[in-house]
Amino acid sequence: MLRTQNLGYRYAGADHDLTFPDLDCAAGRPHLLLGPSGAGKTTLLQLLAGLRAPHRGSVWIDGQDLYALPLAARDRFRGRNVGLVFQTAHFVRSVNVLQNLLLAQTSAGLPPDRARALSLLADLGLEAKAGKSPEALSVGERQRVGIARAVLNEPRVLLADEPTSALDDGNARRVLDLLTDAAQRTGAALLIVTHDNRLTDLVDQKTSL
Repeated sequence: MLRTQNLGYRYAGADHDLTFPDLDCAAGRPHLLLGPSGAGKTTLLQLLAGLRAPHRGSVWIDGQDLYALPLAARDRFRGRNVGLVFQTAHFVRSVNVLQNLLLAQTSAGLPPDRARALSLLADLGLEAKAGKSPEALSVGERQRVGIARAVLNEPRVLLADEPTSALDDGNARRVLDLLTDAAQRTGAALLIVTHDNRLTDLVDQKTSL
């Protein structure tokens, strides 16, 4: 579902490329990308999401060569096929939780599906929070809303950037379970980019930088 080959990237002014191991992430299964701070994990995540173009190599999502697409088509493809989960979820403060989810659909060029958004919130125990401001939610609730937003468009790939590093053991396990369940429900590949070694005993598939 998510596959890379020979990826490399060079920042302006750098004297060498960042090189990355090849990935092959199957649908419905979590895969960890492990590495210390500064190893290039976030850069690789941006390459996988189509947010930063590689200097060499390829990224395939569900058989589509991401960087064979023109820029505008790549942006549309990302909105419909890639879900991003960040360590700290950011929302539009001027609208409520449900409206934040619907914005994720309209920004991807999809019609808003209120029933699906409410169903996802209910699955995550957040239906009663649909009309609340994101600012009124706890940290854990915002994380769950972020997961709902990431899976709303039924993406083929879920990319999670350090989703557990600031959490205690119990909450880290709950977030991992939520992400894994979301990937299994939608048949998405799940790649968790992290330096949180607690997850290594919980996920079989791993790649290190």
